[in-house]
Amino acid sequence: MLALGPRKSAPGPVFEERRAAAVRWAMRFPRRLLAFNLLVLSAGFAGPALARGAQQAPAKTATEPAPPKRPPAPNDVAAPIPTRYDMLRGAYGPFRSNNDLLYYHLDLRVDPEKQFISGKNTIRFRMLQDGDRIQIDLADTLDIGKILFGVTPLKYTRDSGAVFIDFPEMLHEGQVYAIDFYYSGHPVETGRFGGFAFRHDPAGHVWINTACEGTGASMWWPDKDQWRDEVQDMDISVAIPNGLVDVSNGKFMGKTDLGDGYTRWDWHVSYPINNYDVALNIGDYVHFGDHLGDLSLDYYVLPADLERAGRQFAQVKGMLEAYQHYFGPYPFARDGYKLIEVPYAGMEHQSAVAYGNLFENGYLGRDWTGIGISTRFDFIITHESAHEWFGNSITAADPSDMWIHEGWATYLESLYVEYRWGKADALRYLNALKPKIYNLRPILAERGVNADPTEDQYFKGALMLNTLRSVIDNDAEWFELMYDFYQQFQYRNILTEDVVTWFNRQTGMNLTPIFDQYLRHARIPRLELLFGEAPGMVMYKWDADEDNFAMPVRVGSPDDWQIIHPTTQWQWMQTPLSKDQFQVATDLYYVDVNKQ
Repeated sequence: MLALGPRKSAPGPVFEERRAAAVRWAMRFPRRLLAFNLLVLSAGFAGPALARGAQQAPAKTATEPAPPKRPPAPNDVAAPIPTRYDMLRGAYGPFRSNNDLLYYHLDLRVDPEKQFISGKNTIRFRMLQDGDRIQIDLADTLDIGKILFGVTPLKYTRDSGAVFIDFPEMLHEGQVYAIDFYYSGHPVETGRFGGFAFRHDPAGHVWINTACEGTGASMWWPDKDQWRDEVQDMDISVAIPNGLVDVSNGKFMGKTDLGDGYTRWDWHVSYPINNYDVALNIGDYVHFGDHLGDLSLDYYVLPADLERAGRQFAQVKGMLEAYQHYFGPYPFARDGYKLIEVPYAGMEHQSAVAYGNLFENGYLGRDWTGIGISTRFDFIITHESAHEWFGNSITAADPSDMWIHEGWATYLESLYVEYRWGKADALRYLNALKPKIYNLRPILAERGVNADPTEDQYFKGALMLNTLRSVIDNDAEWFELMYDFYQQFQYRNILTEDVVTWFNRQTGMNLTPIFDQYLRHARIPRLELLFGEAPGMVMYKWDADEDNFAMPVRVGSPDDWQIIHPTTQWQWMQTPLSKDQFQVATDLYYVDVNKQ
C-alpha cells in the first residue's frame, strides 16, 4: 500500500462535484448518524503509539473556541409518538419471542435498468416454545410471491410491514425449521442514506448501494427486523448484470456466470450479524488489498479514485492496531475487513464498512471541533470501523440503547487519538464534543417502539465513559475493565442494565446512580459550591436527579487537585483558594459547576 503523507493531489472537477453532492447529502439528512453532524478535517497521519495503560498528566480544560452550535433537531427535543408500524417493528412480541434465528440465505437478483429486485430468503430458526405462527417483516411496498415450508405454501397476513406466517401444523419447542420467503418489487429510496438506492457514478456507470439502519432492513429484504435476535451465520448471493461487481458482507466465495447476461456473486458471513448491517454495493469497482498479520484487508473503490484511495486507506492498519490494542483482535477475522466506496458519508456494515469521505482526513475535509486534532485522521474510517467492536460484535438488543453503539464508538475515537498522540490530546478531543450536546431529553429512549434516540448518545455517551474513567481513577484498571467488558459481551446483544451490572460487579462500586443520571435523565449533575460561610472554607454538594447520586471529583487547582466525594447533601472542606481560584476538573468529568 502507498504510504500516507501530508500532500494531496489537486482535486479535479469530478471530485469537486462529488464533494458538493456529499455536502448536500449530509445537509439533507442531519439526524442520527454522527458522521452527518461532524465536520472534521485533513492532514498527515503520524506519531508513536503509546503503551497500553500509560499514565499522563491530565490536560487542563480546553479553551479553544467552539464552532457555532447548530439548532437542535426535532428528535433532540422530543421523541415522536410511535406509529403502529413502529410498535410492530419495535415490539419483541409473542411471534418473535417464540423462535430463535439460526441462518439466512438471501438470494437476490437486481435489475438496474428496471430498478427491480426479486429473489428469496431462506430463514432457518429453532422454536423456543410450541407454536404455529411467527413474525417476519417486509415493507408493504414489496410484493410477496410465496412462502414455502418445504413444498407447502404457507398462509400469511400483512400488517404495517409485519408478515404473520401461519403453519398448518404445530411447530415444537427445540426443533429446527426453515422457510423460503419469495418476494420482488421496486425498493423505495428512503432514509438518511437512501435505503436501497439506484444511482450512477460520476463516470455514468451503475452504482447501487444499501444502507438501512433506522429505516430497517425489511425495506428491501424479508427478515426478522429487530435487534434482539441475530442469525449465527449467513449466505448472500447477488445476481447482477455482467461487468458489474457486488461487494457484500463476509468472505467472497466466488462468482458464477449464469449464462443469461447475469453473474451471481456469493458471500459467506461466518459470524452473527444484525439485519441492518447486511449490505449490497454494486458498481464498477476495482479492488486492491493488504494484510495486517493474518487479517485480510480488502478495498473496493471506483477506478478514478484508486490512487487517492491507496494513499488514504494506508491509515487503516494503524487504526485497527489501536482498537486491537485496547479490545483484542478484530472480531470478524474469518470474514476479513473491507472498505467500500459509496456515495454517502459512511456506515458500519459488518466486515464491509461503507466509506464516502472523499479520501480526505476529517469529515469532508473540515475540522468540526475547531481544535486541530481531527485534521490528523479520516473520521469515517475511524468511527465506522469502531463499530466493528461496538455495534456489530456487541450489539444493543433494542434501538433505545443505541448509546452502546454510538457512545462507545465515539469514545473509541478518543482512544485512537490517545494511542497515537497521547492522553492530553484525547482529553482535548473529547471536551471539544461538549458544544454538540443539548441535554434536552435522556439518551435512553423508549423500548419496544423502534425508537430513535437523541444524537446526544454519541457525545454525551463518550463523555460519560470518560467520566467513569476519572471515577475509577486508575488508567491501568480502566483499560483492563474496558478490555474485559468487551471480551465478556462480544457477539452478544445486550441492554444498558447488562453494562451497569457488569461494571458494578467488576469494580465493587455502586455506579448505578452515575449511569442513570447520564443515561436516564436529560441534565448532567451540577456541583454546587458555596463560598464565604467562613474564611478558607467551601461547602459543596451535587444537584442531580438521582436521589442517591454520589460521585468523586477533582477540585482545587490543576497542579494540586484534591479528590472530594460529594453527595446530594451539603459537606464542607477547607481551602486556601478564593472562589475565583477554586477550579473543578471539568475536562475529566462531564459536569456543570455553580459557584456562589
